[in-house]
Amino acid sequence: MVRQLADRARAEGLQLTGEGGLLARLTKVVIESALEGEMDDHLGYGKHERAGRSNARNGTRAKKVLTEAGPVEIVVPRDRDASFEPKIVKKRQRRLSGVDDLVISLSAKGLTTGEISAHLAEIYGAEVSRDTISVITDRVLDGMADWQSRPLDSVYPVLFIDCVNVKVRDGSVANRPIYVALAVTVDGTRDILGLWAGDGGEGAKYWMRVLAEIKNRGTQDVCIVVCDGLKGLPEAITTVWPQAVTQTCIVHLLRNSFRYASRRDWPAIARDLKPVYTAVSEQAALDAFAAFAETWEAKYPAIVRLWTNAWTEFTPFLAFDTEIRKIISTTNAIESINSRIRRAVNARGHFPTEQAALKCVYLALMSLDPTGAGRKRWTARWKIALQAFEITFEGRLVPKLLTHTS
Repeated sequence: MVRQLADRARAEGLQLTGEGGLLARLTKVVIESALEGEMDDHLGYGKHERAGRSNARNGTRAKKVLTEAGPVEIVVPRDRDASFEPKIVKKRQRRLSGVDDLVISLSAKGLTTGEISAHLAEIYGAEVSRDTISVITDRVLDGMADWQSRPLDSVYPVLFIDCVNVKVRDGSVANRPIYVALAVTVDGTRDILGLWAGDGGEGAKYWMRVLAEIKNRGTQDVCIVVCDGLKGLPEAITTVWPQAVTQTCIVHLLRNSFRYASRRDWPAIARDLKPVYTAVSEQAALDAFAAFAETWEAKYPAIVRLWTNAWTEFTPFLAFDTEIRKIISTTNAIESINSRIRRAVNARGHFPTEQAALKCVYLALMSLDPTGAGRKRWTARWKIALQAFEITFEGRLVPKLLTHTS
């Protein structure tokens, strides 16, 4: 049958895709054959084999469905009792699941409902309204709610926390923070724990609520929390997990340092700060910082004050094994995820509601690493570091391991 259709398509000059194209005709044959098979199962006998049974076929009805091959006109068999409930194309269903997946994928890449509608019309010759596209993408909200409230592991070696600002039109367009928490499991896999929409600037009080929710979902211990230098955040972390070590991101410290300096001095400042954050011990870091302050304090006292105020949260990683240092000295692990989020939200410009912004970010996260290659690289990178964690935080990772193997 496929050969016949292909030969006929060549003879008639049919296009491959679009309405009436070869793929659409093949799709029609497959769907209608499947529907006839479902009707056979429903009635308990094939065509022309009624043999005195009460229910029987009762003609067909035409129906147009949108598929990944374009719009397809199909005929759906009916029965006299009207009890037939097809599965492959349900009653009142006008799109096959692949189209819904395509819409969700395009939305995850930041396309607006209007852009998705135009794309479907251009590529597939299908008219799909903006309202329909919104209905399709809104279906992810139930999954998002379940994902946001799922139970978490009892302990994580590392938790990275950060914030991404999105523009929401609430009367006027304003920046709203969306908080992101990324954990590393004892198996070396990454786990995005949730998304939270804040109501103003990135504040330690709101982070306190986020961390408390994570604890209430089952996380009783975190070895190290890596964050930026937000004032009050270390106290919030200690309140939730008293044993947790708070580590300020070195990259954030460097960026903030450059904000106070002339651009022409950036290379020299970076060179003089490197011995501080690469020191073999805290004492060596103090000596290197004293040398830095002697050179730069007169010109840039704000930089010296910045590092002095952040010193307590800067130094913890200096006490750890080299493998742990590489992992926890920056929030690069979550920054790469945030860059994907920003790409999606920047394509949209601004959002009508907070819920719309959360939906866009959630879809962007769910579309990360479709092949799984990134997850494999991540796990391989963490294996050596986690051995060092087992030694450094002896006994604290055991509860999760017991749960995992039970």
